[in-house]
Amino acid sequence: MKKVTTILVFLVCSLLIGCNKSHQINGSSLKTVSRSVNSIKERLPLDQRIEFEVSYWTLRDEIRNNKDFLNEIDGNTPDVLINKGKELFLKRKASGFKDYDKFTNWDQMIAQYTQERIDQNRKKTPDIRDKTNPHRVDYKMQAM
Repeated sequence: MKKVTTILVFLVCSLLIGCNKSHQINGSSLKTVSRSVNSIKERLPLDQRIEFEVSYWTLRDEIRNNKDFLNEIDGNTPDVLINKGKELFLKRKASGFKDYDKFTNWDQMIAQYTQERIDQNRKKTPDIRDKTNPHRVDYKMQAM
């Protein structure tokens, strides 16, 4: 009985240690990075999700070499990645990056991207062509 309890405790501890990195990016390959970024992104609130996405793609744009990018991003949490994105924003803004000229700070840029995302998700008016040409197929059934 003592051995079963010891094994059970060991398995539970191993499981908890293995599940501990659920909010960290796995940088072993580009495929695992994509998978872990998508799963982390799904669990974040909308404001933080957009900051996370912008930070990720800003860092990816900054570091073109795959190996260096994987080393830089491996083990990062959403908060760490967002802080790196803010630092890159400030660095690029100071160097005169033209896409950042219209923003005074990070929060304004995130607010604009959030609004754009909300506008994209709004239901648009249906196209007139959809009303006049319904998507329907009628078959003429013939006896064989």
